[in-house]
Amino acid sequence: MDSDGTQDARGTHASPVPRPAGPPEVPAMPPLPPRAPATPPLPDGSAFLTWLRAPRPDAAPGVWRFGHRPRPAEEPEEIPARQLLSGALIAFLVGWLIWSLLQNGYLGTWWWVPFDLIVPDAWRGGDSDLGETGTFIVYQGYELLVALAIMVGAARLGRWGEVWRRFVTPRFRRPQAQETRTTPEDDPAQWNELRAAGAADAAERLAAEARSGLMRDVDHARILRAWQGVRTGRHSLATFSGAVLKDGAAACLHPSGERDLPARLARHDLVTGQVRLGTTVDDARNPYAYRGTGLALGPDLLGTSLVAVGPAGSGKTGTVVRPLAESLCLHALAGRAAVVVVGAAGAGLGPADAYDVVVRIGNQDSEYDLDLYGGSTDPDEAAAVLAEALVGDLADPHPGSDSRRSTTVLAQLLGPFRAVHGRFPSVPELRQLLDGAPGPFAALRQGLQEAGQDSLLRELDARERQMGQPGDVGGVLGDRVALLDRPAFAGFFDTSGQSRPFTLKALDHPVRVRIDLPQRGHADASKMLARLVLAQFTASVAVREDRSLFACLLLDDATGVVTPEAVRGIQRLRSGNAGVVLTLRTLDDVARPLRGPLLGATGCRMALSGLTPWDGQDFAEVWGKEWTEARDVTDRQIIAETPAGKAVHMLRRVITGKAPTARAVTVRQVERERWSASELAHGVPAGHAVLSLTDVKGEHAPPLLVDLRG
Repeated sequence: MDSDGTQDARGTHASPVPRPAGPPEVPAMPPLPPRAPATPPLPDGSAFLTWLRAPRPDAAPGVWRFGHRPRPAEEPEEIPARQLLSGALIAFLVGWLIWSLLQNGYLGTWWWVPFDLIVPDAWRGGDSDLGETGTFIVYQGYELLVALAIMVGAARLGRWGEVWRRFVTPRFRRPQAQETRTTPEDDPAQWNELRAAGAADAAERLAAEARSGLMRDVDHARILRAWQGVRTGRHSLATFSGAVLKDGAAACLHPSGERDLPARLARHDLVTGQVRLGTTVDDARNPYAYRGTGLALGPDLLGTSLVAVGPAGSGKTGTVVRPLAESLCLHALAGRAAVVVVGAAGAGLGPADAYDVVVRIGNQDSEYDLDLYGGSTDPDEAAAVLAEALVGDLADPHPGSDSRRSTTVLAQLLGPFRAVHGRFPSVPELRQLLDGAPGPFAALRQGLQEAGQDSLLRELDARERQMGQPGDVGGVLGDRVALLDRPAFAGFFDTSGQSRPFTLKALDHPVRVRIDLPQRGHADASKMLARLVLAQFTASVAVREDRSLFACLLLDDATGVVTPEAVRGIQRLRSGNAGVVLTLRTLDDVARPLRGPLLGATGCRMALSGLTPWDGQDFAEVWGKEWTEARDVTDRQIIAETPAGKAVHMLRRVITGKAPTARAVTVRQVERERWSASELAHGVPAGHAVLSLTDVKGEHAPPLLVDLRG
């Protein structure tokens, strides 16, 4: 096939699939008429400047950095409120008592010794040079100093400062605006890096656009991406400056002509590339530095891939896949990413207007088709990808297995067919060849003989000899291809050039793709097509030329998709600046030998509420154990030996109803599971999830309890 994935989006746009956003060295096709943004900017640009200048300190993986205020790594010891207040009151009373005793002379006059040693004799007495008033002030001043010293001591002993911070300050504290960076040298709205490189006119134009409210967060991210192209040498400084001076904040547009999505449901920060998914719960099981912070994901974490497991209704699509798809679509508009979202029709993965390409398999109104062979012209490569899609789930599930026999059978047919017809076979033609229909085989043989393709003729002869032999997988492949040779798919997977096929070779460009799988009556075909997309994705990102563009595949339901070859492909994605997001209702949808390798191949793992104990056990094993402090408290009864002691114990028993006891506390270090299977199954509230993270640099966060609704 000659498709390259650069055709129009289905029913959405009239422009080609986006190329990398950058300075327009070659005039592009006219963009669509501008669409009103979801949230109109303020006329003076104050909202944008406030967002741009907000602090974003470095933080641990997964922390929402926008306006984040770091917390200590360890939780400070906090005295109970009752004990703190009672201690403060007792310290005050003690200080008052000491001062009263000093004033009334019950403790002697020793506290006047420093006064006698320091103050001159001429300042004492009513007939001194200072007069009566001066003498009174001197004496009262010394008494005030002593009182202050007693008060300071009482304040330290009673922790008055902590009482003030915990109970008084919060009542009078006013909400403060977020700190902004207003130093001209550090102000991102001044584009100082462009000025330093000699593009002062372009920097001034962009700064004026930001102040006037004409710039948006996507514009800022897109222009920064284009500037990176200048720094790496892909574009010239003159071309970049010319585009900025001409179009301002609309420079270097995405080929679709869009500067924002039609609507946003999640909170995004394109400076850090994060999308907020929820809030880390203030729970003792979470590290103190994470408690109460926002939980966010970005390409740095998705580059290690994510698997989310939870039953239907736990929020996988609405709280995980949809925000991530929305975020990656924004990154694509900024020229940073290419995204492919796969799910059932009507799954709520975003409106069609948010994508450049929408492939609706099984819908005859679909303007786009899916390339069955991934845009490849190599029969062996096409056979390997197609074999994974057709029978990858039938291979031995152990990680070391493969589907080489199926690949060989398909290659024995695809190579000769392409040599004769100049294209790969359509679904009906491939089915006839796998079933061994005599007519197609004879026509193929004749074509090879006329073309003098002796080597391919031997391949065809070998396929004919193997047909009908015990252990031949051709019949199984034919049965699987028959699932696609149905009236509902008529007109799809065409190879004759009559349709508009999309291929994942287009991931070299910042394209936004949504693939809708058939919803009813074709469950097996949907699983097979999902395996096909995953296989094509892992094969395509491995040979990309521009790996600075992050590529991500979001698979809303990965049931029947995880195979040994798929796990190996996921393991290779990190080196190609790519990742996948897989959701599962249960780990039982994955073969038992593949569950451990799947959780090991993905750096981010999410267990949503409603998990079964069996699934919880797999997560508990992969998250491992940690050393923790265990306290054993024992109470033993106190036995009185004297008559007075027995009387006191009897009185305490009458008042409290309990025998007098003494408490003993034993503290020891023990190794326990971070999250046990029982806690994951029964201790995660509805709308929550437990999530562990690893970024592409190897930094990781332990399992965190997250409120996905916060």
